[in-house]
Amino acid sequence: MQNVYDKSQRRILITDDEAPIREVLSASLVDEGYLLIKTAKSGDEALRVIEEFKPHIVLLDIWMPGTLDGIDVLKQAKVKHPATEFVIMSGHGTIETAVKATKLGAWDFVEKPLSFDKIIILLNNIFSFQDERGDKNALLTKLRKNIAIVGDSANMVIMKQMISRVSASSSWVLITGENGTGKELVAQNIHYLSPRASKTFVEVNCAAIPEELIESELFGHEKGAFTGADKMKKGKFDLANGGSIFLDEIADMSLKTQAKILRILQERRFTRVGGEENVEVDVRVIAATNKNLEVEIKEGRFREDLYYRLNVIPFRVPALRDRAEDVPVLVTHFNEQFARDGAYRRKIFSEKALQKMMHYQWPGNVRELRNFIERIYILTPGDFVDLHDLKFAGLSFTEKEGQFDEMANFREARAKFEKDYLARKISENKGNISKTAEVIGLERSYLHRKIKTYSIDVEEIS
Repeated sequence: MQNVYDKSQRRILITDDEAPIREVLSASLVDEGYLLIKTAKSGDEALRVIEEFKPHIVLLDIWMPGTLDGIDVLKQAKVKHPATEFVIMSGHGTIETAVKATKLGAWDFVEKPLSFDKIIILLNNIFSFQDERGDKNALLTKLRKNIAIVGDSANMVIMKQMISRVSASSSWVLITGENGTGKELVAQNIHYLSPRASKTFVEVNCAAIPEELIESELFGHEKGAFTGADKMKKGKFDLANGGSIFLDEIADMSLKTQAKILRILQERRFTRVGGEENVEVDVRVIAATNKNLEVEIKEGRFREDLYYRLNVIPFRVPALRDRAEDVPVLVTHFNEQFARDGAYRRKIFSEKALQKMMHYQWPGNVRELRNFIERIYILTPGDFVDLHDLKFAGLSFTEKEGQFDEMANFREARAKFEKDYLARKISENKGNISKTAEVIGLERSYLHRKIKTYSIDVEEIS
């Protein structure tokens, strides 16, 4: 197989107390195309070179004079440079030493006299592995950026802190929240920030799978299990082995299926439909629902024992109305996303438009906001988005919601509120100023001054 990596850019350190070995091995690697080679003749020198040179691979003799031998170098260097791979070399190798070196993180153990062909094969394997690991890490980094949770409100800071702490474990997680709040996004962050990130993340919408098919979807089936089952099929739990499975809308599963999920959580194994053999799995279960499971339990629609199994770490994703201060940053996020993905000119939202969106209730939460920003891009021809553009795109404005939009400052807004409030209270009390003053807790003379200040027509409103 042809190697695709650039040998001239790969850094290799050769550590051996025998000068001929260092010289011959260096020259041979240079002839092979590896140009960045350094050598060290002792353990102390090796640690200094590793710190400065940061080699991709260290070829390390195990028996060296001085205070540090190869095992000592491996112990210290692997902690500070975990991405560096070490190949141990020895003319006095034993199985015990090889096992010890491997447990400490060495890639392999080779005996002297060295086989250069074996060294080249090891280098190829290590560099291929490092490239694959680098590509995977780059993809994970890109993915993590794409699923980043947007928002700096107190609610979201707490949420992010919880995700950071929880992701490091393999504990089961139960996520609750209204539709559109981002429960799936939370589940993705928990997985892709965890040690399971390089493994599969399997998503299952329990509400979208017909009842008669959900067991086959989750657990798979054996050939001949039912009509049309012409071959064995792996289920979602099989596919998620080693990774995470996200069971969205888990409250929509039947009690029978819930019982099987409970068994998996308890025993970490299951049986395929039509099968008898137990299949063992290592899966982290992340469940989510928009329903109140405590109510569902009381109504007999959800198993209490499954609830307590899943609810090891509970997450409640806040509604957008409970973090309205995040609306501007979400608008900016979706604004840049649609401009980039659709090759549009970036929209500029007026301050009044942003304020209006902050005060809107967003019953569909973040999903509704995202869809609305996309609609703005489709329906608004200009670059500037103002209140009339929000109305045209379908954002409902009631008179009550819009009454303060034109207020230039707090003083004007307060005056508007006071005038409307006093007029309503005077009307409720049939124009009786004394009674109105008593009801709202003001001196009668002070209320008269306010009526004059705001030019309130008592006869007209009563």
